[in-house]
Amino acid sequence: MSKKVLSFGELLLRICPDAEGGWVKENVLPFYVGGAEANVATALALWGVPSAYFTALPDNLLCRQLASYLEEKGVDTSRILYQGDRLGLYFLPKGKDLKNASVIYDRAHSSFAALRPGAVDWDAVLEDVGWLHFSAISPALSAELAAVCKELLEAASARKGLTISVDLNYRSKLWQYGVSPVEVMPGLVEHCDLVMGNLWAAEKMLGIPVDEELVGAGDYLPHALMSSQRIMEQFPRVKYVANTFRFDKGAGGIQYYTALYTGGKLYNSVEYVSEKILDKVGSGDCYMAGLIRGLYTGEPVQDTLEFATAAAYQKLYIPSDATDMLAGDVKKFMSAYER
Repeated sequence: MSKKVLSFGELLLRICPDAEGGWVKENVLPFYVGGAEANVATALALWGVPSAYFTALPDNLLCRQLASYLEEKGVDTSRILYQGDRLGLYFLPKGKDLKNASVIYDRAHSSFAALRPGAVDWDAVLEDVGWLHFSAISPALSAELAAVCKELLEAASARKGLTISVDLNYRSKLWQYGVSPVEVMPGLVEHCDLVMGNLWAAEKMLGIPVDEELVGAGDYLPHALMSSQRIMEQFPRVKYVANTFRFDKGAGGIQYYTALYTGGKLYNSVEYVSEKILDKVGSGDCYMAGLIRGLYTGEPVQDTLEFATAAAYQKLYIPSDATDMLAGDVKKFMSAYER
């Protein structure tokens, strides 16, 4: 039986009020099942990769239904820890970005936030797992969660020898416990094989400086090469560094492309441009899942990069946290796209 990819992080509900406030009068408040790592887990399952998920949830009807929802999508939820009293929430008006100031987090004292070092048998959680994925969101929540992440990564790397990936997604509203990301993330990234983010996240979290001259000139690929090389110099275990470039264009438009550095070579994707998108949330998670899919199945690096980029771009047109686009449909889009 193939080893599973285990995603570790907090399951959330995204509540989506309209920016004009009509939800108050109409009693309509859309929601989506979310959480960066859950989005990765469901995409992998959709694309045929054995996928498992670990989080902590209260043991109640609502959360059991959420777990069943993930199971129906092909995700193994048998490792979920049921404890505590709260499910994490966040509120984001439709069409807004998670980096936007309008995001409101309601995650304090959740079941996941209550995790503490020494409370989980990681050897049992990591049974039949070959790849572990986490993101910088979990250690952003508290010093205790950062310690839990460290404990998990040490078990995964030292005792289990797993492949480990991290998404350096930066959320300024979450780093509120008196330390900066650069004081925490290097100690976690040292266990990782694949690092995904962008130039600014690498600076904020790993202390890899951004060259303002290159950025000012709009010359991002040389900077991606330089940043990736510095990450590998600083973290010898890292074998892959991925960078995403997503820029707003006009009223609702977007420019999107990515790069992946490995084996001393920088690979770059097709560039996608759109005049209008639907939902920015989860695009990076979809990209991460695409990279894991390709590397897990042994596809060529360029093919892996192109699939991940196309899937992430198409996610911008899907109104939910996670993609629902089959791998075959992603490939059809790649073939039909006018370059």
